[in-house]
Amino acid sequence: MEPAPGPQEKYHPTTRNLQEVLGEDKLMAILKERELKIYWGTATTGKPHVAYFVPMSKIADFLKAGCEVTILFADLHAYLDNMKAPWELLELRTHYYENVIKAMLESIGVPLEKLKFVRGTDYQLSKEYTLDVYRLSSVVTQHDAKKAGAEVVKQVEHPLLSGLLYPGLQALDEEYLKVDAQFGGVDQRKIFTFAEKYLPSLGYAKRVHLMNPMVPGLTGSKMSSSEEDSKIDLLDRKEDVKKKLKKAFCEPGNVENNGVLSFIKHVLFPLKSEFVVLREEKWGGNKTYTAYEALEKDFAEQVVHPGDLKNSVEVALNKLLDPIREKFNSPELKQLTNAAYPNPSKAKPAEKGTKNSEPENVVPSRLDIRVGKVISVEKHPDADSLYVEKIDVGEPEPRTVVSGLVQFVPKEQLQDRLVVLLCNLKPQKMRGVESQGMVLCASSVGEPRQVEPLDPPAGCCAGERVYVEGYEGGEPDDELKPKKKVFEKLQADFRVSEDCVAQWKQRNFLTKLGRVSCKSLKGGSIS
Repeated sequence: MEPAPGPQEKYHPTTRNLQEVLGEDKLMAILKERELKIYWGTATTGKPHVAYFVPMSKIADFLKAGCEVTILFADLHAYLDNMKAPWELLELRTHYYENVIKAMLESIGVPLEKLKFVRGTDYQLSKEYTLDVYRLSSVVTQHDAKKAGAEVVKQVEHPLLSGLLYPGLQALDEEYLKVDAQFGGVDQRKIFTFAEKYLPSLGYAKRVHLMNPMVPGLTGSKMSSSEEDSKIDLLDRKEDVKKKLKKAFCEPGNVENNGVLSFIKHVLFPLKSEFVVLREEKWGGNKTYTAYEALEKDFAEQVVHPGDLKNSVEVALNKLLDPIREKFNSPELKQLTNAAYPNPSKAKPAEKGTKNSEPENVVPSRLDIRVGKVISVEKHPDADSLYVEKIDVGEPEPRTVVSGLVQFVPKEQLQDRLVVLLCNLKPQKMRGVESQGMVLCASSVGEPRQVEPLDPPAGCCAGERVYVEGYEGGEPDDELKPKKKVFEKLQADFRVSEDCVAQWKQRNFLTKLGRVSCKSLKGGSIS
C-alpha cells in the first residue's frame, strides 16, 4: 500500500501552471492538516467555449491533489453583470451551463461524483446572505467596488448599480460555500484582493486565492464569448474547428500571445502529459513531446511549423469535443441550446397559409464589423477618386477594398492605419476591381463635406470584432443580401455623438478595449 501523499506532493498539482497564488503560507498550513476545500465559479452568460477546458484541466489537478471541489453556477452574477443574461433566460442558461460543464469534465475523464455542484440562487436569496450583502455595502466604498469589478464586470459609460454589487457577492460566496480557497483567472485578481480586504470586516476569514493565466484567443487577444473569431465553441462542427484554427494567429517562431501554443500548454499537456506533433514523413514524421518547454523551444526555433501545430491541435481538440457534440445531439439538449441562446438575427418564420410574416429582425449583431489594418494603399487604375486598399482583418489573406477616400484622406494617412471594416457585404466590382468590404467613416453634415475613417481603440488587433453595446452575443450573417437592405436600415441610425463616439441609436460601437470613435466630426453620419 502506497503512503498517502504529503503536503508538498499535494502542493505541486494544486499550484502547477498557475500564474499567482495569494496566501501560499496559509495554503501549505491547510495541506499539512487536511484536504483543501476550493471552489470555482462561472457566471452563466455567453456560451462556454474551448478556453473553459483550462479551468476544467485545473479542476482535474485539484482532484488529483485530494481537494474537495465545488463548482458554482453563478446565475445571479450573470444577471448583475449588466444583464448579460436576461432574467427570462437565466434559468435556461444555467441549465445549459450545468449540462455543458459536466460534459466537458466527463470528456477529460473527471469523475463527477467527486465534485459538488451549486447554483448561486440556491443560497444567495436567503435572509442571512441578503443581510450580509447589506452589511458589506455599509463598509465598501463605491471606488473600491468599481475598481474590484473593472476586469470582470462589463464596463459601460453609465454603469448600473448591479455591477457594483457583483464583487461583494463573489466575496461572500467564499464564506457561504464554506471553502478555504477560490480559484479563477488572473482577471479576477482585483475581486480576490477585495475579498481579502473586506471579508474580515464582517468577521469572516481571509481565503487563499489561486489564479490561472489568461489564455490568448485565436486572434492573439483574450478568448471571449462575445468575440466570435477569437474562440471555438464547444458545439462547433469539425469543419468550423478547422476553419477557425486555420485563421488563428500562430506566427512562425512567435510564442507570445499564441493561443494555439497556450491551449497545448494549459489543456492538452496537463491532461495527457505529452503532445504529438503530426507531420508527413518528408518533414520528419510525427514527434512526441513529453515536456511543453521542449515544444515551445522547437516552435521558437521554427523546427515545428505553424501548419503542423494547428493540424495536431485540431485532431486532439476534436477528440475532446466529440463526446460533447454527441451528448448535445439529443433532441432535448438541442432544444435547450436554442432556447437559452436564441439567434436574434433570425426572424420567426411565417406560418403556412398566412400572408403577413413577422418583420425581419434587423439588429446590429447581423453586421460582421471588424478591426482592420491597412497594409497597402494604391490609386484605382481607372478611377481618380478611388483607392484600392489591402486590409488585414485576421484572415489568411488580406481583403481587397475599394474606397472613395482620395479627396478626403491622404494616402500616407491610410497606410498602416487601423480602420473599421464591414466584412459581410456582398462583394461587388467597382470600376473593374472587386471590393470585399467597406471602410466605415464619419461624414460631416454640412458643406464642405469632411470624411474621417472611424478609429478603433489603441491596441486593437486586426480581426477583432466590433459590436454595438448590448448586441454582443448575436451571430453575424454570412453575407448580407442586397435585396433585404439590412445594412441600409441599420445605417440610417448610425451617428457620431457629441464626444465623437460612433453610435447606433445612442448605443456605442465597441471592441473589448473600448469605444470606436472619430477624430473631430461631432454629430456626423456614418457610412
